[in-house]
Amino acid sequence: MKKLIFIALTATFLTTSFTSCREQKSEKEALIEEMRDEGADIKVKKDDGETKIKMETDDKKVKIKTDDEGNTKIKETDMTDDN
Repeated sequence: MKKLIFIALTATFLTTSFTSCREQKSEKEALIEEMRDEGADIKVKKDDGETKIKMETDDKKVKIKTDDEGNTKIKETDMTDDN
């Protein structure tokens, strides 16, 4: 009986360990993938440890700036007119 409980607990532990360690996309990665799927023009510029990514479609502009310390700034602009 102890062996059965031990096996069940081990299986539960391993299952939760593997499912919780799945790689999750950051906001930056998800946004780049979304813009790429929409057919955006993507420009990447690297300067002294700083990376700037500019993406543009007909109705949306996105700028992502990452410095050498890993800080990321994201700016989204909606180009559609509400008139």
